[in-house]
Amino acid sequence: MTTERIHAIIHGRVGVIMGGQSSEREVSLESGAGVVAALRGRGHDVVGIDWAEGASLPGELVENDVVVVWNALHGTFGEDGAVQGLLTCMNIPYTGSRIMASALAMDKVASKRIFDHSNVPTPPWRIIPPHAGERELADVDLPVAVKPALEGSSVGVSIVFEREDLMPAVALARRHRGPTIIEPYIAGAEVCAGILGEEVLGTVEVRPSHGFYDYEAKYKRDDTQYLVPAPLEAAALDRVEAAALAAHRALGCTGYSRVDLRVTPSGAPYVLEVNTLPGMTGHSLIPKIAAYRGIGYAELCERILAMAGV
Repeated sequence: MTTERIHAIIHGRVGVIMGGQSSEREVSLESGAGVVAALRGRGHDVVGIDWAEGASLPGELVENDVVVVWNALHGTFGEDGAVQGLLTCMNIPYTGSRIMASALAMDKVASKRIFDHSNVPTPPWRIIPPHAGERELADVDLPVAVKPALEGSSVGVSIVFEREDLMPAVALARRHRGPTIIEPYIAGAEVCAGILGEEVLGTVEVRPSHGFYDYEAKYKRDDTQYLVPAPLEAAALDRVEAAALAAHRALGCTGYSRVDLRVTPSGAPYVLEVNTLPGMTGHSLIPKIAAYRGIGYAELCERILAMAGV
């Protein structure tokens, strides 16, 4: 990228795209509002663009003279490569991963296959056929996690401990996008690693007050505990960071990401997924990890902006 192009990105009008049309719309609006306020506070010319249903996103970008996009969308169309493709065609630099990495990370089946091929530790998994019933799932050993393949923010995810809860969990996952996958539930700590550029920024252990770190625990409740850095032994922490960076690289991610893992009591990490546009709300994990490293919210937003590309 030329010096002139870099200057235009840093000093031109920043369009923060938020909202969108996925099940994560409200979270995206909150993330976007935070980013808009932070970048304005750092002196940037910023316009917030709420991409609502029926709106023309290309039209909004052109009308607002947007030079670079800070992508605060989450979920379908915003995080799965669709908007990334649009921006690439419009030659507008944007934050986060490029088209292919975004699509792969959003698709749990595709990302699992790449993890398996790249020797990234991940729980064994299988796709549940669309019409499979209780008889076809009689061989499933509990506990398991059941999840839709194309959703984020734990939407449609269930942890099943009792046999009678298995089919309701499958039915819930089937109401959402993509195939339904099932994998063993890994007992242990819920740990997330933040990646900024090509560096592991840090880790956090998440301890929900009940159940697992679901949508409510992520965005609605105030009693979830966040331990930064994750309180693991040094050797286990090294394995977690290595697995997280390997997953980020295996999918071809750029800019920043959040890698979600389960860590067994013996310290073995298992990568669950990579989030290429992690949340930037008051509950979100990347800002908490950055704060521990002495990077404030506004500085974090600006660092992410500086890595925008096409």
